[in-house]
Order: sequence, then C-alpha cells, then structure tokens
Amino acid sequence: MKKPLAIFGTGDIAQLAHFYFSTDSEYEVVAFTVDAAYLTETTFCGLPVIAFEEVTKHYPPEQCEVFVALSYSKLNAVRKEKYLAVKALGYRLASFISSHATALNEGRTGENCFIFEDNTIQPFVTIGNNVTLWSGNHIGHHSNIKDHCFIASHVVISGGVEIGEQCFIGVNATLRDHIKIGEKCVIGAGALLLADAEPEGVYIGAATERSKVPSTRLRGI
Repeated sequence: MKKPLAIFGTGDIAQLAHFYFSTDSEYEVVAFTVDAAYLTETTFCGLPVIAFEEVTKHYPPEQCEVFVALSYSKLNAVRKEKYLAVKALGYRLASFISSHATALNEGRTGENCFIFEDNTIQPFVTIGNNVTLWSGNHIGHHSNIKDHCFIASHVVISGGVEIGEQCFIGVNATLRDHIKIGEKCVIGAGALLLADAEPEGVYIGAATERSKVPSTRLRGI
C-alpha cells in the first residue's frame, strides 16, 4: 500500500512533483495545499486543493506526509519558510529521488529533497534538507550541499565542494574541487568557479554576443 502524500503548491513544480511521485515512488498523492490567500481553485491535477490553515483537519500528520513543491524564489527563502511551517505542524516531509538517478551516497540525503533523473551523486556526498537537484547534474565525492539549495541542470560540482545554505546554481555552472561556496550565493548559468565564494556573492558567466556577420552570409550552412 502506498503512503498518502499532500503537495504544497499548485504551480508548475507542484505539477511535476505530482507526476514524479505518482509514477516513480512509494507515495500516492491525495491532495494539494496552499495558503488560503492563494486558494483560487478547488482542484488541481484532479485532486482537492485544501487551504494550508485547514490541512491538519483533512490530512492529519499521523496519516499523511507532505512535500513542499516550490521554486528558488527569493533565494529559496519562500520554500524554506513553507518547509519550516509544515515541519512545525508535525508532518514528516517526503523526498523524491528518481529511480533514474545514480545515488551512491548511501542515504545521506535529507527530507523534502527533489532529485530528478540523470543526476550522478557519488559516494560520501551529503545532501541537506529541502534541496532541489534538477536533471543531469554531477555531484562529486565528499561534497556537502547544505539546506534549502537549488541546483539547476547539468551543473558539475567536483569532489569535496561545500555549498552553503540557500544557494542557487544555474545551468551548466562548473565548480572546481575542494572549494567552499558561502550561503545565499547565486552562481549563474555557465559560470566557472575556481576559488571560494564569500556569502551572498553573485557570479555571472559571460554571455555569448551576437556576431556582426548575419546568418545569411555564412557559408556552408
């Protein structure tokens, strides 16, 4: 028998969470929940949407687990706030680890984590609570990703890297081995980090500029 699960959120990530948990986990999604102020529909993905202020009445903590399906808004602060609110009500928070991910860290993964397909998590990696790993990342051995981080797709985190709380790391970023990323850092798409990053740093990779030669003048294309 599958475990009942309520999902916090009714956006795109909540819809993705419903898909993944429904097709590749030991859970059965039974409802969605949002703050009453944002309750604009009574059903989502064919399931009831309950005001968060009343969720314990309908799905008490001893009978249901919760997954907070939110993005990296405000440097993951919104997801962190709701994670803590759910935890304060006594709920256990579920994690999703795709069966198509390679997770060799022997269960060193916290709660409310969302780990998509094609992630490679090497031995001795520690992943904290409320961490999202979008598809296709490499997490090198002995690295430590702390709570409330969001790692976008195809990021390379080399061995022995420490990433502080509430960091965002963009698509195709590369972090060399044995560096420390301070809390609340933003590392943009395609950035290359070769040294430690102080807290609240912003690192943006160089964007590709348009050529002065138009496409219609290129030969062989």
